[in-house]
Amino acid sequence: MNDQRIALGKFEHPDLTAKGERRASVALNGAKTLWFNTGTLCNITCVNCYIESSPDNDRLVYMSEPEVSEYLDQITDRNWPVTEIGFTGGEPFMNPDIIAMLRTPLERGYDVLVLTNAMRPMMRQRMQAGLLELLAEFGDRLTLRVSLDHFDHRLHDAERGVGSYDITLQGMRWLRDNGFRMAMAGRSTFGDSDISSREGYAVLFKSEGFDIDAQNPAMTVLFPEMDETVEVPEITTACWGILNKSPNDVMCATSRMVVKRKGADKPVVLACTLLPYSPEFEMGETLQDAESDVKLNHRHCAKFCVLGGASCSV
Repeated sequence: MNDQRIALGKFEHPDLTAKGERRASVALNGAKTLWFNTGTLCNITCVNCYIESSPDNDRLVYMSEPEVSEYLDQITDRNWPVTEIGFTGGEPFMNPDIIAMLRTPLERGYDVLVLTNAMRPMMRQRMQAGLLELLAEFGDRLTLRVSLDHFDHRLHDAERGVGSYDITLQGMRWLRDNGFRMAMAGRSTFGDSDISSREGYAVLFKSEGFDIDAQNPAMTVLFPEMDETVEVPEITTACWGILNKSPNDVMCATSRMVVKRKGADKPVVLACTLLPYSPEFEMGETLQDAESDVKLNHRHCAKFCVLGGASCSV
């Protein structure tokens, strides 16, 4: 064991930490959410996008409605207790099949969550018409979680580009005026405390008439920065007791994500929405493949999920 401790670097061995301690893992325990990455293409380039989405990043290509439908069939076949289907990107409304992809799980009785920047791709006439049809048929079972990195337009624009804050607010106002259920995703990286961040968003939501609860962490999600250069501890099996936390609290206990890589014939299932390019978190082509335990062998596992306590689901 001492030799292993000397030889190993952090986050290198799937089962052991650099100190030779047993690495923590998480079992799938009642899958709640199945995510689909609609593709990494986005209308903007953000400074700290965890998935490096941009107008020319097509490392993850567009998913299609038949591919989504096939995985919904697998949910039934495997008897997964999924209640929510999530769509992320890139910008989901860049995908020409997005309205059909949203409709299919809604028709099957699932709640649907879409992560969007609410900018011009969502505001195209065809997308607006499709969303209004879905709203009329399915109401609050469709939630759009809008990315607004900070309630101060200067800090948001520093991440997403000058003028992006105002364009996003225009999209949110359209969602508000048409009665869509909205949530919001911000960042906890600007020196604000959780309390002051939520107070700032609460002021904004009240002034704009947005029906979003700033104090509810499920409706106003504040994501920690995911900087892979920052030193973070590895999570061992002993950490659950030390931190007074259950592995069932970690996102990969209740969710998986489907992606389609450029050049691939079929989509694959990943353990985590945050690690689309890490091959060790690719679990196979089917949900059956994805039922194995997830070893917490990445910095994001420690900082984002275990220590940060974040989750992508409502």
